[in-house]
Amino acid sequence: MKIKCLAIDDEPLALQQISAYIDRTPFLEKMALCQSAFEAIEFIERESVDLMFVDINMPDLNGLDFVKSLKNKPFIIFTTAYSEYALEGFKVDAVDYILKPISYDEFLRAVNKVRDRMMSTTAATAETVTMSKESLFVKSEYKLIRIQLTDISYIESANEYIQIHLDTEKPITTLVRLKTIEAELPKDKFMRVHRSFIVNLDKVKVIDRNRIVFDKVYIPVGEQYKDEFQKFVDKTFLV
Repeated sequence: MKIKCLAIDDEPLALQQISAYIDRTPFLEKMALCQSAFEAIEFIERESVDLMFVDINMPDLNGLDFVKSLKNKPFIIFTTAYSEYALEGFKVDAVDYILKPISYDEFLRAVNKVRDRMMSTTAATAETVTMSKESLFVKSEYKLIRIQLTDISYIESANEYIQIHLDTEKPITTLVRLKTIEAELPKDKFMRVHRSFIVNLDKVKVIDRNRIVFDKVYIPVGEQYKDEFQKFVDKTFLV
């Protein structure tokens, strides 16, 4: 399992060092490097990350205030040259707090803490989905989240995780395999159309050359799912 990482630091050399350490560590995957908290906010609105390396002393919006502003926090490791911020860092549930200049040994100890937490969470919550008639509960980032089925547009597989894409909110990531949630969802409302996608049939409005269109996202219909999806099309659309 790769841990998806984002690093934020207004000092280019410090950012390059964290970048090099991420590249050197086999279980980490570098998603983005940002030189301000605002740049990071733009990125995490589009993509999900598991871990953020956050410098504290940055102009405009410092790292502590940035982390406090997040509704759904990934794991946080603070990086700073100032030891006086340590207590505040741990108050916002940071996994670790590393003082600059950062050695690779210190970096590795910190990210191993994140990996250990993720593995223990995986063991405790793997394949956990609770369904009711109109909603489902999933575990995400240590929280149990209730999702209305009518709010789901589509569900996407992301290796050992799934991303539940909603109409108005950012996707929710949870440690469940696609086939597990497929078995729980009502068959008259949700259909597997690809090895990586399940769609809410009520949300299917546009089909473009065997692809289902959700805003700017085009979901292909896999070969083994074409016949079943075509039955839905024949019954639903006037063609």
